Amino acid sequence: MLDVILTALAISSGISLAAAGITMIYMSTETFNFAHASMVAYAFYTIFILNLLYGGSPYLYIPAAAIVSGLVGVLIYFTINKWLIRAGATMVTLMMSTLGADLILFGALNALVDELTLTFKRDARYFLLAEQDIVLGRIGDVNVRLIHIVSIVIVVIVITAIHLFLTKTKFGIAMRTTVENPTLAKVLGINPESVYIASWFLGGALAGLGGGVLTLIMPGEPRIGMVIIVPLFAASIVGGLYSVFGSLLGGFLIGLSQQIGIYVLAQTLGSWINAYKLIIPLAMMVITLLVYPQGLGALPWSKILEKLGLKRGE
Repeated sequence: MLDVILTALAISSGISLAAAGITMIYMSTETFNFAHASMVAYAFYTIFILNLLYGGSPYLYIPAAAIVSGLVGVLIYFTINKWLIRAGATMVTLMMSTLGADLILFGALNALVDELTLTFKRDARYFLLAEQDIVLGRIGDVNVRLIHIVSIVIVVIVITAIHLFLTKTKFGIAMRTTVENPTLAKVLGINPESVYIASWFLGGALAGLGGGVLTLIMPGEPRIGMVIIVPLFAASIVGGLYSVFGSLLGGFLIGLSQQIGIYVLAQTLGSWINAYKLIIPLAMMVITLLVYPQGLGALPWSKILEKLGLKRGE
């Protein structure tokens, strides 16, 4: 059971990071980004290609994966999203445009994968970089790997960095103002265009970080983004579409419930239940929308922490 919990925590970290990217883009442009699937997949293959070319630990290439995915986000904005926003496109139109972008990116990735296979004589349609991970020690018969620790550390760093960025920097405050009140932002002289570009880059970078973490846990393949897109959107919705921190919480709720839940069900009902794994994040999303539609990010966390004794009252 310990190995299931450790793996669940690492996968949840990756889901949380990528889901935060979905929320970041939605908050600023009201675009529900289906191309997030390809952003995650491009992170997988960025690490795979750099590891193939230069060797070394896959951990070295996680920052590069974040940058590549961030640039993919900027590319989508400049080629599609920017013009639709200027034309006053509806949220549905913006959403469907990203689905088209995702299909284009998916096709380009498949062409790249075929080229890699021909050039390096290695099947690039399935790879497992988890084999290169570092084993820190053993607890009983369970290997504790570096990703089990690093994944949590990355989430903590990202939470701190986002908080400081949004509350302590001029551009971060300008971004919050634009998201909350675009008209006021224009009156104050804030350029919405720069906010949109930054949001798409940061959203893509978060997808890349999430993909980088998942690369050391899950096998890579061209359709990997489509495999995990349901948990990503579920995490973003459960967390609350206007709260990056809520999406991080939602990612852990979805990831842990899916990984641990399917393990318990498989032990009870049999391995056939694994085929219905995606029912769990969908069920969690439906339950959250029925019970608390605003999402986890809208909960009064200060009061909750105070009641739990984790925060002093005023």
